[in-house]
Amino acid sequence: MGVEKILDWPSLLRRREEWQCAGKVVVWTNGCFDILHVGHIRSLNASRRFGDVLVVGVNSDASVRQLKGPSRPVVTAAERMEILASLECVDAVAVFDELTPERALGELKPDVHCKGADYRPPNGKPIPEAATVARYGGRIEFIPFEVATSTSSLIRSIQE
Repeated sequence: MGVEKILDWPSLLRRREEWQCAGKVVVWTNGCFDILHVGHIRSLNASRRFGDVLVVGVNSDASVRQLKGPSRPVVTAAERMEILASLECVDAVAVFDELTPERALGELKPDVHCKGADYRPPNGKPIPEAATVARYGGRIEFIPFEVATSTSSLIRSIQE
């Protein structure tokens, strides 16, 4: 169940056109989603509230290794996408290879790009893809960020 939501880029772009023709607001959020936890679920549900369709971009295994270190990901990209696709709030899942989603956003052009509140200006972390979103006329929305809930903290807890 949900596997039909896992799309390659050409299929996702075709679906995007269909959603646009139907007048649907497409929302994008992305991340590693290595060891899915309640913080992920909350952020996905919060993202979904900004539109009609939620597309989740999943970092490839290679990009997760670059971002998180050689022992990550714990769960492969194929399995992470299958888990995410099984969630009711998620309409489509696609993998991307880059460290940041600029290329993916530039191709998909979602109406809304969701980021954690830890990126909220003026004191948040930089948003490398902000210029890309502005260029195609999208907007960035911020969702609650739960500091106490993270895959890295779960892994540390298990190792202890």
